[in-house]
Amino acid sequence: MKRALSFVITVYVSVPVLLYLFPWILGHAIYAHLVRLPFFVDLDRPEHLLNHTCNFYLNPEEGVSVGVWHTLPASQWEEAAGRSPEWHRETLGDGRPVIIYLHGNTGTRWDERRGTAGYHVLSIDYRGFGDSTGEPSEAGLTRDTLYLYQWAKNQSGGGFVCLWGHSLGTGVATNTALKHSCVITVNGKLLNISVFLQMYRFFPGFESLFLHIMELNNIEFANDENLKALISPLLILHAEDDRIVPYHMGLKVQPLFIHASSEDHFLVDIAASSLDYFAFFFFVSPAAPDFT
Repeated sequence: MKRALSFVITVYVSVPVLLYLFPWILGHAIYAHLVRLPFFVDLDRPEHLLNHTCNFYLNPEEGVSVGVWHTLPASQWEEAAGRSPEWHRETLGDGRPVIIYLHGNTGTRWDERRGTAGYHVLSIDYRGFGDSTGEPSEAGLTRDTLYLYQWAKNQSGGGFVCLWGHSLGTGVATNTALKHSCVITVNGKLLNISVFLQMYRFFPGFESLFLHIMELNNIEFANDENLKALISPLLILHAEDDRIVPYHMGLKVQPLFIHASSEDHFLVDIAASSLDYFAFFFFVSPAAPDFT
């Protein structure tokens, strides 16, 4: 018992020390872009997994190439077999909604939970993630997403384009929405740095150290402040049986709506624990509103 307690204390104390000595560790821990999950997936050839998905690359700025997967609406899956990238791109102008999926850390544009129904889905690997070039930064991830959003708007002829953020992607989504008024949906796992700070609230000076290191890494992801300032429609989804982030933590964002600039916002309780939606599958619930 004493050994276990000593081990826990050692790990607890070593984190601030390591962050102080090696500030770059924090950036790698937050993005975790070097951990490419799932392993052994050829992101350049999505047809090995999904024959209704096309891979392409965009250049949001000189020297940066980001990979994107375009998954078609279910009604076009059979027709997509053997079609060219140009054909896939032209389908974005068919009037159906376009959802830009923004994954979390350790993730890639491959996602086994992809369920498009009647939507086009564009899933991006930000710079430094997957096979995209460059190094990740908060400003860089936001630029990549904004570039894809504007590209999708042009390809769809000004049609409906929505940002769907998951985990780290929620911070990217709210950052992007502040720069360009666009509909935004955030998966229940809102990125909030203050949750991590709570773990070290008894450690003298840790908060100042942590915020200083965040500043050195140019990382903020101020979701709380972003949500207050958003003027675009916002939908927050959170399953009651989310085993990663408890549902009650999602409810804590509701007070932010009191000060929000947008009147179009929803926190939807759509997934009772008996439905087994967990953190990922609540989008299939019939209780999810049609906010298009």
